[in-house]
Amino acid sequence: MKLVFLGTGTSQGIPVIGCSCQVCQSSDFRDKRLRVSVLFQIGSTNIIIDTGPDFRQQMLRERISKIDAILYTHQHKDHTAGLDDIRPFNHKHNMDMPLYGRRSVLDQLKTEFSYIFENITYPGIPRVVLNEIQNQDFFINGIKITPIEVMHHRLPVYGFRIGDIAYITDANFISEKEKAKIRGSKILVINALQKTPHLSHFTLNEAINLIQELKPDQAYLIHMSHTMGTHKETSSELPSGIQFAYDGLVLEL
Repeated sequence: MKLVFLGTGTSQGIPVIGCSCQVCQSSDFRDKRLRVSVLFQIGSTNIIIDTGPDFRQQMLRERISKIDAILYTHQHKDHTAGLDDIRPFNHKHNMDMPLYGRRSVLDQLKTEFSYIFENITYPGIPRVVLNEIQNQDFFINGIKITPIEVMHHRLPVYGFRIGDIAYITDANFISEKEKAKIRGSKILVINALQKTPHLSHFTLNEAINLIQELKPDQAYLIHMSHTMGTHKETSSELPSGIQFAYDGLVLEL
């Protein structure tokens, strides 16, 4: 299994023209964070989690030529806005793209991309197949996917466990029942927005405390804003076994 970090940032972390903060001015490629997304490669199957506004750029950068399915964590725009750019994959492989998400996410996609779902279509329109998921295991090409329900303030969000990797984004609370699905993971990927308190995201310390509670072999932090500081500077503050992920990082199990 291979895990490719397509984006590790957030809309609050994108370098801004004219911004004088250390991250925006950094020349370190690890500080150039696109909106959060990840690719699971299991054998010949490629599964993407979330298609944010940077989806096309991420696909080109990593030279990804095939996608077998897309999982959605939740309906916020920074996780869905790139859906239109699945068109080349429809064309290249002559397939409708399977999309997986909870009912509220699929309904939001129908609203945001209404032209995809009109009765009257036209050549070249994105082609999708909607698959509603609930909080129970499902399979893609024989690969078991375990949803992990977390809370993003008051919004329920799905993380996913695939094999020995658990992936959580946009969360600030995980129940004991859902934590049980994470325990035993070799790798935990989890959001840490910033160092100061936030309404709907784990802070750096909250994420570290949760990782130390769940005890994965290795943990990687994602969804960092520019206020977190530079990769090099802030990495020195992390305990052993915890690292900041960066765009383009590849892990193999």
